[in-house]
Amino acid sequence: MTTISASANLDHIFMLRALLESCGIAAQVPDEFSAQTQPYLFANATTVRLQVEDEDAETARAILRQNGHDPVA
Repeated sequence: MTTISASANLDHIFMLRALLESCGIAAQVPDEFSAQTQPYLFANATTVRLQVEDEDAETARAILRQNGHDPVA
């Protein structure tokens, strides 16, 4: 799995996941349940990660860029 985006804003990550999934790319948020049930862990500098399969990483980054989002390099 490759991390293509990270944010302290869980809603932003969910929106990016929906964007990728609408383009046919499966995306996962490995920190999803921790961020929802223990948000104090993510209140400071910790970020929630958005990940895709390694072979989809470049396509996913391109989709994010085309839609005005900065992917993680």
